[in-house]
Amino acid sequence: MDLDLRKLRYFVAVAEHRHFGRAAEHLYIAQPVLSRQIRSFEQELGCTLLLRTTRSVDLTPAGERLYEEAQQLLPSVAAAVQRVHDTEQGVQRLTVAFSPGLPVSDAIRAFTSRHADVETDVIPTRWWEPDRPIRDGRAQVAYLRRSFDESGLRVVPLGHDPRVACMPTTHPLAGRRELTCADLDGERMLDVPRRRTSSLEEKFELIATGHGIALIPQSIARPYSRPDLAHVPVTDAPAFETCLAVAADRREKLVRDFLEIATATLRHSGASGPSALRAGHRFGESGSVT
Repeated sequence: MDLDLRKLRYFVAVAEHRHFGRAAEHLYIAQPVLSRQIRSFEQELGCTLLLRTTRSVDLTPAGERLYEEAQQLLPSVAAAVQRVHDTEQGVQRLTVAFSPGLPVSDAIRAFTSRHADVETDVIPTRWWEPDRPIRDGRAQVAYLRRSFDESGLRVVPLGHDPRVACMPTTHPLAGRRELTCADLDGERMLDVPRRRTSSLEEKFELIATGHGIALIPQSIARPYSRPDLAHVPVTDAPAFETCLAVAADRREKLVRDFLEIATATLRHSGASGPSALRAGHRFGESGSVT
């Protein structure tokens, strides 16, 4: 069977809002129309996607799986359509994905100064699947932290991003200038396999409400600083390695030029190198840089 992308988008809206009325408002269609389209979609797929009650809408196991698949499929389709339009209009475009806290603007400015005719876009990655935009075609290059699945990718190491312990400011360890891994023994840690958060904001909210401590990259601690959280350097925790990643079979001159320029620019900036590690030791009691 052919998958109806319009109905898939309708389903995603309902899955995200968990409410037909709010999803219909988001889609600018009438609620009865949306309900009929979702029922038709379920009939076409031959499985139930949603559990409907008078108060809420929940996903069935099949619905959960389809929602996860749609997160990859719809952006990939949108990227393909963009490439078709670019080809029709003779536009050269370079899209760079980046992990939260890793600014790629310096590299893009250096690149566009030499390639003024190239359109550049950026897209953020999800922290649990940073390599996804390269694999689904939304980006040609990505500025990431290891580790991730490197199969089929060419990876260029750039530097290191120290780890800091993120905790509530009321925690007994929050006043320390630095910690070791031994200091965290016995502490409740937010563990990715057990509880994967959907966003950094959700993760920081869990930490602030006392659900545990998390070891996070220093480059994330700075832009996401908040008064109820402290970020304390952990001196013996292995740093995250920062890198550029590109599909191994990409050999376009545009991509090669960006890799060369970005490697020189991002290594030169030293944002995630040894200087950043030393800067990490200047985090004060409140978690801000002093």
